[in-house]
Amino acid sequence: MSAESVSDKGSSGTPPVVNETTVNNATGPKKVVPRVEGLRSNNIHLFNLEEKTYGVKRIEVLAKQYKSPLAYVVFFFSIFLVAYAYGLDATMRGTLQSYATSSYAEHSRIATVNVVRSATSALAQPIYARLSDNFGRLELFLVSIVLYVVGTIVMSQAYDFPRFAGGSVLWQFGYSGVIILIQIMSADASTLNWRVACSFVAALPFIINTWVSGNIIEVASTNWSWNIGFWAFAFPLACLPLIGCFLHMWFLSIKNGDMRRLKEEDQSDFRKLGFKKFMVEVFFWKLDFVGLFLLTLVIGLILVPISVAGGIENQWATADILVPFFLGWACIPFFAVWEIKYARNPLLPSDMVKDRAVWSALFIGVFLTFIWYMQGDFLYTALVVSFNESTKSAQRIASLYSFASVITGSLLGLVLVRIRRLKPFVLFGVSGWMLAFGLLIHYRGDTRSHGGVIGAQVLLGFFAGFFTYPVQASIQAVVDHERMAIALALYLTSYNIGGAIGGAVSGAVWQDIMPRELEKGFADFTNTTLSVFAYGSPFEFILEYPWGTPERMVVVEAYKYTQKILCIIGVCLCIPLIGAAFLLRNPELKSVQSFELDVSTTTDEDGEKYYETEGYKAEKNSLWQRMMNLFKL
Repeated sequence: MSAESVSDKGSSGTPPVVNETTVNNATGPKKVVPRVEGLRSNNIHLFNLEEKTYGVKRIEVLAKQYKSPLAYVVFFFSIFLVAYAYGLDATMRGTLQSYATSSYAEHSRIATVNVVRSATSALAQPIYARLSDNFGRLELFLVSIVLYVVGTIVMSQAYDFPRFAGGSVLWQFGYSGVIILIQIMSADASTLNWRVACSFVAALPFIINTWVSGNIIEVASTNWSWNIGFWAFAFPLACLPLIGCFLHMWFLSIKNGDMRRLKEEDQSDFRKLGFKKFMVEVFFWKLDFVGLFLLTLVIGLILVPISVAGGIENQWATADILVPFFLGWACIPFFAVWEIKYARNPLLPSDMVKDRAVWSALFIGVFLTFIWYMQGDFLYTALVVSFNESTKSAQRIASLYSFASVITGSLLGLVLVRIRRLKPFVLFGVSGWMLAFGLLIHYRGDTRSHGGVIGAQVLLGFFAGFFTYPVQASIQAVVDHERMAIALALYLTSYNIGGAIGGAVSGAVWQDIMPRELEKGFADFTNTTLSVFAYGSPFEFILEYPWGTPERMVVVEAYKYTQKILCIIGVCLCIPLIGAAFLLRNPELKSVQSFELDVSTTTDEDGEKYYETEGYKAEKNSLWQRMMNLFKL
């Protein structure tokens, strides 16, 4: 399928240029439709419908080798095995890093680790998505496995916080690659109406991990180093079946001649350009290396200082904090100028970001993780310290969000196969988050809140299942296969940017309020080191001061107050989340892969021409759309 994207009409008032463009119809012969340049797109359409690259064509050749039900079962079961391994690892690692930072007397730096990891993930997602279209899904998957293993080894052997944080960056780069490539592989092998259900295959392991992780953590917390290092061997082992599936696809494509015919019809970018030009074109221009570098500087230099500046010794007045903080803000105009003026393949393609189908989904991605981190960043520690939960119970409660969201989302995915509309479910889900956060504000500490915090986590996950993956599917429904991976990377990048912001804000609040509350509570105690001990090493503190002792109850009150502030911030942020959900489009999820969508042009009530899909035609004439038009939505 090929055509040119629809862009804004120039300020000079130049009339649009209409040319003839050939479009491959998935169900019939080729047809010619106008290519409209210089028009604003205000509807559901396919962006930048350009000729597919060799890499995308090769991916399609491999994907069509598996068409039988048995092949689909084997392929998605292999994805399930990979997801089970990295899901259990991530669940355990998130808890074990609490014990690791506590062993360094740096427990409050959990937020810093999470900020650095989120910034790394935001950088990694576009890199993997763009390179996978050139080099292939399997090749990038193997690279991500190597980084995953190396980072795991470094983390497990770290004997201080800087080395642990460095290892977490390497691991996160590999982990993020695995996640986005698994999602891209699922999208390659599914049609739009099955997209949500297939995306949840990678999330299904959380149903099991919620319950087994508690038992594992009960034993693993005593030796966090070995239990992190274990995954350097276990994870690659779990990836072998999926690697085998891709090798089998490759063998079948060679055997039936599909790969040979592709090589006769087209050439890879490497053969066309040669080594030097290929390195410049792909790694500098197509990756938008400068844009990624500047974005990383902006996120890291602004958010990391925010997450580390507070604490017992406030560091906001020091040059170590202020210099990188202001440098980060100074990088923003350079990033904007580069992306607008010079980038050939900007991180936010202008034709995509102008449409609310895309930017509203990106806003949801940012606020989703931003809000979640308000209650989730220090949840496990709060459960153990201020709720008096055992390590097993705390781990299970902290995992209930994932458990509930996966069950809800998986069932919703099956419903969407028939319903084919997303927006009403998204609105229901985002609205329900306010209720869940209201419960978290009320049940924030001591043993009487046990049932309340469980109910709040279940509700939070239940409502999340209605909009996390559906929003991801909605942004894929408005792009062709050539840009499907980029659209998915944009959403996951926004998701991780929200996580970085959430980690920075929660860390700043924790480091500002918690020391002050502890010092206030311990003011009448003769031991002047109690506040430092409780703040830096909470897990060691509760072993020395069990439940019911005056010292422990002072810490409980400090935790309750801090969690209350964090959850109030979260419930306030639900308002812009709901607003972004109202701005989403409501495309029909047809029984086609994105690259098979039929495209035509039409004229709206104002006389403007635009590309539209069959899904938009149905949306435009629906009662819901007519009601939304009253509010100019």
